[in-house]
Amino acid sequence: MLKLFGITDRDFTSNGDKIIKPLKARITKQDNGEFYLELETDLTYVNDLTEGRIILAPTPQGEQPFRVSNLQKTKNKLITKALHVFFDSRNYLIADSYVVEKNCNAALDHLNAATEPQSPFVTISDVDTVNNYRCVRTSLYEAVMTVVERWGGHLDLNGWSIGIRQEIGQDNGVVVRYAKNLKDITVDENWDNVTTKLLPVGKEGLLLPETYVTSTNQYDLPYVKSVNFDQNDIEQENYIDAEGNPDVEAYQAALVEDLRQKAQSYVDNNSVPQVNYTLKANLEKLTNIGDTVYVQDDRLGLTITTQVISYIYDCILGKYVEMEFGNFKQTVSGLMNTITNQIQETVEQNTKDIQVTLGEELREAQNKIWAALGNSYVIYEGDKILVVDSLPKETARNVIMINNGGIGFSQSGINGPFRSAWTIDNIFNAEQINVVNFTADLIRGGTLKLGSKLNDYGTLEIYDEANVLIALMDKNGLKMYGQDGSYVIMNQEEGFAGYDRNNEKIFWADYDEFHMKKSVVEEEITLCGSMRFISIKRYNDNNQLINQGIGLVPVGGQ
Repeated sequence: MLKLFGITDRDFTSNGDKIIKPLKARITKQDNGEFYLELETDLTYVNDLTEGRIILAPTPQGEQPFRVSNLQKTKNKLITKALHVFFDSRNYLIADSYVVEKNCNAALDHLNAATEPQSPFVTISDVDTVNNYRCVRTSLYEAVMTVVERWGGHLDLNGWSIGIRQEIGQDNGVVVRYAKNLKDITVDENWDNVTTKLLPVGKEGLLLPETYVTSTNQYDLPYVKSVNFDQNDIEQENYIDAEGNPDVEAYQAALVEDLRQKAQSYVDNNSVPQVNYTLKANLEKLTNIGDTVYVQDDRLGLTITTQVISYIYDCILGKYVEMEFGNFKQTVSGLMNTITNQIQETVEQNTKDIQVTLGEELREAQNKIWAALGNSYVIYEGDKILVVDSLPKETARNVIMINNGGIGFSQSGINGPFRSAWTIDNIFNAEQINVVNFTADLIRGGTLKLGSKLNDYGTLEIYDEANVLIALMDKNGLKMYGQDGSYVIMNQEEGFAGYDRNNEKIFWADYDEFHMKKSVVEEEITLCGSMRFISIKRYNDNNQLINQGIGLVPVGGQ
């Protein structure tokens, strides 16, 4: 049963304004992605299903509100794709807000309180990650999705409540047995990274005494690879003998054991293919995104533990009609989350000096990446990985090359030149770089250029710890603010001048003259290097002050 409510309704405990009997009503939900109702009705409701009204529909997590949008009318039915009311957050703007060293719950509260108009949502999170986020002219929706990507976690939506949870879903012991009792299932497999026998290489070409590490999983075809492992965390100075001399034998033994463990872990994690399953059937014990599913794949002789990443639920039949779970394919949001987390981990492990944070332009970049996903090709060549925009690779124009030296970017084909690169020694080389939002603890360099004909907007803003602007440098010069509302400016038009909190000029420099409305001199004034104005005080025999004034004496006089 679907219930129809008004545009501004917030309480859904009643039966609403009308009961809707649909021809079709299906809920689609993805992890950190889409959540909408596909609705079809006859023309009986043509005057009721209007833009913006809310439909309360049954879902596996209980009744949820969806907003009618872009209603389509045919000669015999009405069709709409109604988004969950969470997507109303696209209409609430955050002009400028800065989340500083907050956990996820505090970050959500901070952003939700900064919207125009006032947000109707409440927020909650159990993610204890601490992070920063500068949010400028961004919708609440974009801000929440950035928090998901940066802090981690999963969206947990319930009416007007926006939650981000560390973990969602349940483990109800659901087992899917492929090729036995379920036939209507689509399986996507990826064997690219499968390794059953590995020749690991460590620091300075170190090899294991046994040379290879093998997996208990073996197939008719061999999957033998060689992988180089980073062992920079094993340092010579940590291994000293009793006399205080370097213990070379202990150091080498530590390197060998470290390489053996890393190699075995790699083989254990890559000895089975990555598999994704799309099931067109109803699994009654599944309750939500994130639920655990155990897949027994008799073809591969494997039992894989997976999680539900999306589903389609039929509101009329009251059951799932399609479900996706697996350990391979991710939703686009999940893919971007993985990329963001990997970049953040790399930055944190290799350098503490700089962080680059992208705002709205990251969204645009993501859109470009998503649009190009179908036109990108990944080539593994043993010592490097190429990502190209066409095949064969010799015809490619846009190329990304990854090897143990770093990442290079070319727009001139696989032979370069690679005009920008991020090398393994933490150096980012680029002939030109355009960063919209840039945050850093320390910047080392020669010349910082702002403005000019090449860049119309050159602005430097300085804030205190309370996020209050205290200084501004732009095309109008330098302006510094006082706590009482006064300010000092320095530019070509006025030279040097100070204003009080009422915007009245109180001192200024005019060519070779300095003017001021009021002046307080605590000790003395020297004129032309020869005469001084000094304070004169007279006391009686009891050392009591009886008179005071100002005297004019020569420099050096008393």
